[in-house]
Amino acid sequence: MNAFEAAVRLYYAPEQWQRIQQTRIGIAGAGGLGSNIAVALVRSGFKYLEIVDFDVVEAKNLNRQFYFLDEVGRSKVEVLAERLRSINPDVEIVTHQTRLTPTNIGCHFESAECLCEAFDGPQAKQMFLEAFLGSRKFLVMGSGMAGIGNQTPISIRKLKGNLYMVGDGVTPVGPENPPCAPRVSACAGLMASVILEHVCG
Repeated sequence: MNAFEAAVRLYYAPEQWQRIQQTRIGIAGAGGLGSNIAVALVRSGFKYLEIVDFDVVEAKNLNRQFYFLDEVGRSKVEVLAERLRSINPDVEIVTHQTRLTPTNIGCHFESAECLCEAFDGPQAKQMFLEAFLGSRKFLVMGSGMAGIGNQTPISIRKLKGNLYMVGDGVTPVGPENPPCAPRVSACAGLMASVILEHVCG
């Protein structure tokens, strides 16, 4: 056990810490939601993550995603794995730089007990639901976290047995509702919190 884990485990009961350390998490997407979810989970003590994203870091991502200017042009999953290891060098991160499609999504996240959906578009979110809703995996999705104001608050909703939705549910990204760090990060933090609560019981 390294110094990070020795310090973090003090915040949990022994049985909670054991469950956190053993739980495998899958994150579909490594952008504004996915990168911030991953950081929050690793800071919470989780150490087994599988992260899938096809994209590279762009300058326009830096207003809300957990990347830095000198990383522009690099693979998001590669950079994110490095960042997570700088928090806890003992994490075990599996990454795939690939675009998830209806054909290949079922080949990923086989060992994950909890899955976070962190896609941008509604078609990708629908693909995620169709692939995993009938499974035994614990599912957390995001919907509606764009905008500058907080007229519509971000919340957590349980949709059915193993499926939770985080966001305001109504505010997509658009000309009047840019994706900005405060609401995107808040949504990501709550999605990680749903996972933590589920695992800790």
